[in-house]
Amino acid sequence: MIELLKQLIAIPSVSREEGAAADCLQKWMEGRGLQVHRKFNNLWVETEAVSSKPTILLNAHIDTVKPAPGYTRDPFTPSLEGDRLYGLGSNDDGGSLVSLLEVFLRLNGKELPYRLVFSASAEEEVCGATGLVSILPEIGKVELGIIGEPTGMQMAVAEKGLLVLDCTSHGQSGHAARNEGVNALYAALDDINWFRSYSFPKVNPQLGPVKMTVTIINAGTQHNVVPDKCVFTVDIRPNGEYTNQEIVDMVRASVSCDVQPRSMLHNSSSIPMEHPFVKAGLALGLEAFGSPTTSNQTVITEFKTIKIGPGQSSRSHSADEYICVSEIEDAVDIYLKLLESYGNTME
Repeated sequence: MIELLKQLIAIPSVSREEGAAADCLQKWMEGRGLQVHRKFNNLWVETEAVSSKPTILLNAHIDTVKPAPGYTRDPFTPSLEGDRLYGLGSNDDGGSLVSLLEVFLRLNGKELPYRLVFSASAEEEVCGATGLVSILPEIGKVELGIIGEPTGMQMAVAEKGLLVLDCTSHGQSGHAARNEGVNALYAALDDINWFRSYSFPKVNPQLGPVKMTVTIINAGTQHNVVPDKCVFTVDIRPNGEYTNQEIVDMVRASVSCDVQPRSMLHNSSSIPMEHPFVKAGLALGLEAFGSPTTSNQTVITEFKTIKIGPGQSSRSHSADEYICVSEIEDAVDIYLKLLESYGNTME
């Protein structure tokens, strides 16, 4: 599996440009006798065709972000130094990818109380329409999704969603030297201050409060013209206590600018603490926590998911990204124990 991960690191696979990496992975899986299904740059294999058995989905993604500034190594040259394998995508999400694939290979062909599907999906980093969401209808009804992401093999039982708002404040242009016009930038300041200071009343016990951050602002054309338009962007992380639509409605009722969400599809998610899979993890000594970062969980609404995988979230999207070989080995062992325990509840 480490050799496969090295091959994938060496192939640039930035979101929406995963074709070559998908080709490599498909060839590798077919070389092990697996019947690989493919749609766009998403791949999946299954232990059996759709049946009356409940389906467990194992998912990890093959796409990466662009290399972060500050790399001291070639991000596309895998480098194994002791226990650490360096390279772009090694931690996010290569460690989970090869761990879950290894789990699938070990269980494939065995008599299981569930149908197991492993999927390697594209466009996770951009929440793309031709990523995981495009193949879910092909996979069939799913009972539980295990989303591989770097969590230190602890259980993310809740995950914040994502709303990105494009906001526009309007004014009237005029000469800056005279008392003319209405400055759109000044109009935007009141709204920006509201985003900065407002606290949504409902706080989730695992995910905390809704978080809003103004991240981009643009206004004006030249120094002596009063700007008639100010555009700014707000990053919002819903906490599961409000729907995305409820948050947008509350924002629009509180600010004077025009508010346009880019997407309403990236929802927060959670799985009950009494779910058998969560209980199995707690019995193994794993911790449960709420995750502030998004994953493929945001596009899944029809079934429960849990996020768990080798590596650390703090290494993702950073220079000199790495995964430890021992983390991958431990992850395979933990995944197998979790699936065995969860399977026992189905029999």
